Amino acid sequence: MKKKVLIVGAGGFIGGFITAESLLRGFSTWAGVRESTSRRFLDDPATSFLNLDYDNVDALSESLRSALPEGEKWDWIVYNLGATKCTNFADFNRINYIYLQNFIEALRKADMMPERFLYMSSLSALGPGDEKSYEPLTSRMIPQPNTRYGVSKIKAETYLQTCSDVPWTIFRPTGVYGPHEQDYLMMIKCIDGHWDFGVGFRKQMLTFIYVKDLAKAIFDALSTETTLRQKYIISEPRAYSQGEFRKIVAKALGRKFVVPVRLPLWITYAASVVAEKYGVAKMKPSTLNRDKFKIMKQRNWTCDVSDAQRDFGFVAEYPLERGIEETVRAYRAEVKGDKS
Repeated sequence: MKKKVLIVGAGGFIGGFITAESLLRGFSTWAGVRESTSRRFLDDPATSFLNLDYDNVDALSESLRSALPEGEKWDWIVYNLGATKCTNFADFNRINYIYLQNFIEALRKADMMPERFLYMSSLSALGPGDEKSYEPLTSRMIPQPNTRYGVSKIKAETYLQTCSDVPWTIFRPTGVYGPHEQDYLMMIKCIDGHWDFGVGFRKQMLTFIYVKDLAKAIFDALSTETTLRQKYIISEPRAYSQGEFRKIVAKALGRKFVVPVRLPLWITYAASVVAEKYGVAKMKPSTLNRDKFKIMKQRNWTCDVSDAQRDFGFVAEYPLERGIEETVRAYRAEVKGDKS
């Protein structure tokens, strides 16, 4: 029989690709979204939709129960719901932690706990890596998150680990990029305009995971019992300097002349404070804020993905150069109207 899969938080950048991968594998797929969520990238007619109110456990439970015939439940649930930027930092706790608690409680109330539950956390849950030796971050590290976003994610992880009835697996992806993603798109636009802005003067090693590789890894991990109640860092297994990233993007854009600009940390911090306050005044989350500054300030994002390679054969099929080429093609088609 077909696996029944529910993707919670399917309306975002990553969620759209997870939904597409589930459908590609022939699974019966439900996209869990809010009533107001855009469905722009959820246009496959084979997708079933489920409207969810994460603030209300009773309403959540009823929505889950009524989505399937009595006695049935989803085989796998991928919980991708989360906020990466907020106008009010308290919203990180509400969206990334409290909503997960509400959802698990609703599953219990509806008696619909799945066979497997994959939670999408973040590499930021671990906190900064060693910036002297540049040793890779590992899944066995003691988490020491230094951002409100990272704290909310580790709280959610810790909660899941206390739930003996939840068959969880936790993913901690590094920076996820690909078509439709907005933060890396800003960097691509800058390089397209012949400028590359970086933060700080010390060496910074960056890691990436292309969104399609992440989506494939999710279902590969769910397909094996080895991953039950395990945590995995998901990343391309090599790191890049800012200069290497710039050259790869410039090549994909056909830009031979790009000016690298390094901003001192104090200037970046001041700009993040101003941008954050402006966002609050406009009631709109700012991409640049004090939380994001701490992430930009971090020098070592090198990752050890050997656990994922060993347990479910994880392979990043898209090295950065190939992934950026696809992302740039999508950028040109969407932003510049280039259909080639």
